[in-house]
Amino acid sequence: MRTGCDVVGSQIINIENGTAIPAYHYSHNPIKFSCSSPVAYFSSHYSKFVNMTDRHSKKVRSYNMSRIRSKDTKPEMIVRKFLFAQGFRYRLHDKKLPGKPDIVLPKYKSVVLVHGCFWHGHEGCKYYTVPQTRTEWWIAKIGRNKQRDSEQLRDLRHLGWKVFTVFECNLKANKEKTLIKLLQCLKQS
Repeated sequence: MRTGCDVVGSQIINIENGTAIPAYHYSHNPIKFSCSSPVAYFSSHYSKFVNMTDRHSKKVRSYNMSRIRSKDTKPEMIVRKFLFAQGFRYRLHDKKLPGKPDIVLPKYKSVVLVHGCFWHGHEGCKYYTVPQTRTEWWIAKIGRNKQRDSEQLRDLRHLGWKVFTVFECNLKANKEKTLIKLLQCLKQS
């Protein structure tokens, strides 16, 4: 039977029991084995990594997450500026409508939803990748977001509103083309 450890990508794999630990210290430096055998290093340093699930401390992670906005995001601002420049007047985040849509155009009985690809689980998009830590939790969270999106879409349509959804990646890849297509759709409605 093989014993010891293998370094695979950014993890050290314990061959005996199959457990994996990140291959970096709290200082984020790559592991340099200070002893002749990875097994000895693994045994003496394993306790540092047992509870480690994130590269950042709880305080830093909390700060980073607090900076993620749900309103006035960059993609939303791009769409809003474009629509305003084209002469459209709108309301923002109308609490009377299901899901508080990003942009509400009452004159056209239309709403524009500007979705971030990660948070709304945009399938097949390069900006939607499931994080490697707490994978099950993230899949469930994004699944709930998608379920909520479909319920709100159904409710808005049931109330007679036309719904247009713009994903973040469309604005990054072909901003002008996406905005012109949105403009054409709004003028037809």
